[in-house]
Amino acid sequence: MDCRRCAEPLDRPGDYCLVCNSANADAVVIDADRERATLTMLDEDAVVGSSVVRTTEEDGENAIKELRAFAGRIADELHRKRPETVYAAGDRTVLREIQGESQYELLRVAGDDPVATAIDRRGERSLDVVDAAPMEKIGGAHSTLIGGREGMRAIRTVAGHPHVKKVIPGPIDAGGQGSQSGLRAKATRADSGGNVRLLLRDGSSVQENRVVTTAREADGGELIREDLNDALDDADLY
Repeated sequence: MDCRRCAEPLDRPGDYCLVCNSANADAVVIDADRERATLTMLDEDAVVGSSVVRTTEEDGENAIKELRAFAGRIADELHRKRPETVYAAGDRTVLREIQGESQYELLRVAGDDPVATAIDRRGERSLDVVDAAPMEKIGGAHSTLIGGREGMRAIRTVAGHPHVKKVIPGPIDAGGQGSQSGLRAKATRADSGGNVRLLLRDGSSVQENRVVTTAREADGGELIREDLNDALDDADLY
């Protein structure tokens, strides 16, 4: 494949061109299982190429190193492309490790064909990206969170989403039904303005937190809600 701007040959499909400083793919879709990950590069709605990263699953003490190396190679491939957006599907353990190795927020896509699903999502109106650290997005009159560190971890997980503007903690209701499952978090259905609520439950305490997103309507907010619940599930908080 050649650079679409300067025609310089690229080492791999969709690579960022270092000669003319141009991107040749604006999105990447990762479809990963435990031993194989397929990366599909998109330019708007067109597939411009794909690549495969493989590993051999190890047992015992070598498993952690092997998984980290696998995720690191996938993260390196993402860095070569410099995409604006990264979609991901497949094995949660692998995706969680990629997220830790990569600078990109992984937007989860479901279905039998992750590439088609990602293209469909790109057909939705583009959402603004908030370039701020998660802690900078947390504010409001109520500073207390239920669940201690786990409550803060849930808030930070949600605030880390690129389409979340702000997370505003709400008052705590201690009159709920008790639970022994520890802190649980869930993003509720989006309202007409595209914003959602983050419910935290810990024992008999419930806290409803407002999540302000860059969506302008319910449909866009629903996409963000799905991403947030996937991220909370990946963090074992859902």
